[in-house]
Parts: sequence; C-alpha cells; structure tokens
Amino acid sequence: MEFGFNLNRTANASAWRLMPNRWDFVTFPLIICLIAMAAIGFHQTLAPMSTLKTQVISTDPRMLPEYAMRTTLRMLAAMAASLVFTLVYGTLAAKSRRAEKVLVPILDILQSVPVLGYISFTVTFFLALFPGRVLGAELAAIFAIFTSQAWNMTFSFYQSLRTVPRDLDEVSKGFHLTGWQRFWKLEVPFSMPGLIWNMMMSMSGGWFFVVASEAITVGNNTITLPGIGAYLSQAISDKNLGAVGWVILAMTVVIVAYDQLLFRPLVAWADKFRMETTSSGNAPESWLLDLIRRTRLIHRLLVPMGMVLATLARIPIRVQLPKAMPVVSTKRSKAALVGDIVWGILVLALTVYVVWRVVAYVRTGVTLDEVGHVLVLGLITLLRVVLLIAISSLIWVPVGVLIGLRPALAEKIQPLAQFLAAFPANLLFPVFVIVIVKFHLNPDIWLSPLIVLGTQWYILFNVIAGASAYPNDYREVATNFGIRGWQWWRKVMLPGIFPYYITGAITASGGAWNASIVSEFVQWGDTKVQAHGLGAYIAQTTAAGDFPKIILGIAVMSLFVTLFNRTLWRPLYAYAESKLRLD
Repeated sequence: MEFGFNLNRTANASAWRLMPNRWDFVTFPLIICLIAMAAIGFHQTLAPMSTLKTQVISTDPRMLPEYAMRTTLRMLAAMAASLVFTLVYGTLAAKSRRAEKVLVPILDILQSVPVLGYISFTVTFFLALFPGRVLGAELAAIFAIFTSQAWNMTFSFYQSLRTVPRDLDEVSKGFHLTGWQRFWKLEVPFSMPGLIWNMMMSMSGGWFFVVASEAITVGNNTITLPGIGAYLSQAISDKNLGAVGWVILAMTVVIVAYDQLLFRPLVAWADKFRMETTSSGNAPESWLLDLIRRTRLIHRLLVPMGMVLATLARIPIRVQLPKAMPVVSTKRSKAALVGDIVWGILVLALTVYVVWRVVAYVRTGVTLDEVGHVLVLGLITLLRVVLLIAISSLIWVPVGVLIGLRPALAEKIQPLAQFLAAFPANLLFPVFVIVIVKFHLNPDIWLSPLIVLGTQWYILFNVIAGASAYPNDYREVATNFGIRGWQWWRKVMLPGIFPYYITGAITASGGAWNASIVSEFVQWGDTKVQAHGLGAYIAQTTAAGDFPKIILGIAVMSLFVTLFNRTLWRPLYAYAESKLRLD
C-alpha cells in the first residue's frame, strides 16, 4: 500500500514538473508570435512574381508593421547564412596555411565588392532558380544583405582562432581532444564574445544597405520587394519627410525588439565564456534569459536539446580538423616546401587566368583613358577612407574601452549603438542635399561624413568586444601594481584590445569603400549631388547597366582594398598575433 502511494506521489511530482507555471504563460505568446511571423513570411515568398509588379509600395504608415516584419525576416535569414559561412570559411582560413593564402585575400576582395556589384550579377541568377516566384527575388535580397554581414563576422572569428591563448591550447592537448572536440569546446567558446558583438554590428550594418537590397535597379530592370528599405526609397523619391520620420520610428522599434529578444540574451549568455580566473564585478543581464530560466515547461523542453548539442560536441570524431597555424614559422620538410611551391603556382595561374578574362571583358566597353580616370577616382576615395578611419579610431577606441569595461553601461549603450550603426545614410540625404545646394558647398568635402556614418561602428563594436573579453584578473594585477594613466593604456589596455581593433579597422575600411557607393552620389527627389570618387562612378554605371564599366569599378576598388590591407592591416595583424596574445 505504501509502495503504491509512493508511486502515485512520484507520478504526481513528475506530472507537476511538466505543468506550465506563470512564466510559461508569458513566454509562450512570444514563441507563437515568432513562429507565426516566420510562417507568414515564408508563405509570401511563394507568391507569383506578378504580385510584385501589381503591388505598389505605399507610404501609408499603417503598412510599416508588415514591411518591418518582412525586412526583419530577410535580415535574420541572412544572419543565419552568415553564421554558417563564418564557421566554415573562418576555420579553413585560420587552420590551413595554404588555404589562408587564398581565402584571406579573397575575403579582402569580397568585402570590398559593393552590394550594388553583387546585385548587378546575382539578381538574374536567383530569378532563374525560381522562375515566376517571389522566392527568387527574396533570395537575391537576402544574398545582398548577407554580403553586408558575413565578412565582418568572418574576420572576427578568424582573428579569434588565430589568437587562442597558448595555455588553453596546451590544456586541450593534455585532455587529448580531437579536432572536432577542440573546435566546439575551446575555439568556438573563446570566440563567442567577439563574434556576438560582431553579429550585432553586422545586423545593424545590414540596415545601411537595406534600400539597395529591396529596391533593386539594374539598367531597365527594377524589382521592388515590400519592406522598410523599399518604403524609404519611395519616400525619398516622393520627397516625403513625414514618411522618412515614420521609417526612423519603425527602425527604432525593430532595433529595440531584436536587441531585447536576441542580442541581449546572447551577450548575457556568452559572458560565461570570458577567459578569466576571477569573476567580474557586474555581469551583463537579460530579462528574457532570466524569464526562460524561470519557466518550467519550456525549460524542461530546452534541457534535452542542450544535452544533445553538448553530446554532439563531445563525440570524439577522428576526422581531425587541422590545428591552428603557429604564429612563428618553423622549418618545413622538403615535401611540404615542394607542396607550397606547387600550390603557389596553381594559385598564381588561376589568378592570372581570372585577371585575363576580366581584362578581356572590360576592354569591350572601356578605353585605356577610362582606366586611368577610374584609378584617379580610386585614389580620391582612398584618401577619404584613410582620413575618416583615422578620425573614427581616435574617437571610438577610448569610448569602446569605457563601455566594454562596464557591463552595466554596455547594457544601456547597446541599443543606442545598434540604432546609430543601423541608421542608413539615405535618411540623411534630404539634410545634406538641401544644405549643400542652398549654401553652394563643396560635395567632395561635405558628402564625406556619409561614408563613415555606417562604418565607424565596426571599430566601436570590436573595441567593446575586446574590452569585454579582457580578463578581469589582468585588470586586477594592473590595479595592484598601481599602473594608471597613459602607462595603463600603453602597457595594459591597448595591447589587450589591439587584435580586436585591427579586425574592426579592416572591416571598417572595407565597409567605407562600400559606403562610398551610396555616399558620393546622393539624390533627394529630382535633385542630385555628386562628389568625385570611385563610389559615385560605380553608382552611376550600375544605374545605367553598363557592365564593363561596373566590372572595371569593382576591380579597381578590390585592388585598392587588397593592396591597402596587404601593406598596412596584415602586418599589424601579424604583430598582434605574435606579440599581443593573452597567454
């Protein structure tokens, strides 16, 4: 009898643990809304292409919630694709010496190719994949947003893999971890704080080009997808300042929403991956993460999923991932040296072939004088980029350290920083155009701030990530030794954040070249203002559908970015890896 009573009591206790509590009733509606939003968005992508031609973008504010939902879904889809790309591409570039020689320069080129450049050649491809369906146009827009997100995240992950502390590396060897286990148990957790901050930057950076991705114009072919970007494009065309104001309000709501529902929980969760032996004074918090932890039913449903993922990470898969490359080169065998020579010859031959094909195609519509003219325009844009990145570094490095060392302050600044990073330059076109035309100002000078508007935040976010990941015990040692003032900056903090700063500066530099496309040639209604530069050249040739000149502009931009990275940023990157690792 007593045995039966215990069985009933155990059964009742198990059933009670599966009953939802009051926190479940708060969380369930959020989950259902997210599922419904995704389902509605997917259903709309299956509509016939004819709906885009008959569906006119309305500047009625009542349409903004639907437009905001569709834009957010595109950006989340692009973020998921960017994360997968980052884990695969960044790992190959960081762990294979031969792959690095190819993948890193390609990444330099990819981040320098403007979003308009991708759209020019990918729209036709995606439309052909799904003929007669909106899905093709949606994939083209998602891919365009992907190109504004992926490179920043990949550089961050690559930098983290290259700077894993040597003592942690020795510990992983002592536990005999396989390449698979080391990747998920050491390298991904170590990279997580920086990667999440760069995901925030990438998500916000996607807003900068959302107009170009949703209102696609290549030659005479125009495709407009419902979204905030298309709404903004229509408002600018109509000179509707009221609609521009509604866009700013909608963007604010959306940015606050995904900050609270996505990134704030991720930042709070990733705090446990900080490399330190003493706990920090103030850990970041998230009301949503606390809410999920307080739920009963949802928490019990999530625990098995977490256990499955943890088990997969512990599987001793013997398909070894290569170990991270040593920073200091060692003597290699003759076989390895011969292999490197053969690999170098193959890469060189492929590069020569690609350059030859590009030159052959460009020659069909471009003269030698045009090439010289474009090179001069590239030098003008290069001067703008260098000056603006230098000014941004002087401003945002101290601010980023101040924020990163204070988690409570970072929580308050985080939504504001995301909003400022997401603020599209297009929203300032009316102000700049009206002021420049009214006061007869020089566009070459006064359009330049638009270039850095969306790219300076790469520096800020990466410095915040570096300061946030800086070990608390290192800071305590500096305090105990009385290191302060300029000596503290020179000996303690600047070396600690330097690898993160270089990552931010590289992506900010590439992003600035990209931003020149929309910043050197601006329009407000029928009024157009143009600065001299490579960005304005690419914008005009893209609108005209002149593909040989488009390729020439993109090739020159890629050349400038690659050479600049090779001569400045890469040597600094190597110095950070060899001299400034946290060991």
